[in-house]
Amino acid sequence: MSPLKKEQLAQIRDERKSQIQQAALKLFARRGFAGTKTSMIAAEAGVSEGLIYRYFTSKDELFTSIIRELMEEGQRETGNVPSLPGTPYEQIKALTENMLSENKLAFMLILRAVRSLDAIPKDAADIIKEHSADAMIAPLIPLFKQGQEAGELAEGDPQVLLHWYFHIVNALIIEEADGNPYGMPSSDMLMKMLKR
Repeated sequence: MSPLKKEQLAQIRDERKSQIQQAALKLFARRGFAGTKTSMIAAEAGVSEGLIYRYFTSKDELFTSIIRELMEEGQRETGNVPSLPGTPYEQIKALTENMLSENKLAFMLILRAVRSLDAIPKDAADIIKEHSADAMIAPLIPLFKQGQEAGELAEGDPQVLLHWYFHIVNALIIEEADGNPYGMPSSDMLMKMLKR
């Protein structure tokens, strides 16, 4: 058997680190920072607990790295919404569908972290404060105004309407995680709040 090349080793390390981060994301989202132990992350990832410390010096660092990536990705995604195909209504609906499907755990983790800023690592709390709700909504305001002018989105202050809309969507994500027996409404049902 030939020795692994440097590129292969780097790929294996990257895959292992990602595997640990995905397991941690799932547990932090469902149990919160305080309710998650590194032994639980290791079991979820199918690795030894010691392996986590080859990539992260502590649970705090692991949590903060996930928060940083999620907040930066969220900022990028929100900023990219106006370049999606379709009308402003369809673009916001696509963002909503993304929040409710593939990124639900990410939103769940951020929401839990926002609700417990004093109980998470300071660096993670600072990152969350830096990426406020208003900053995340800002790229959507001109888009929402276009939708209002086209007669497809509700009248009113776009910042207020978007703030309340995402607050409701976020609350539903947490409710579902906490065992809401009714599940999640469809994006079409949620979008009725914004439709004219």
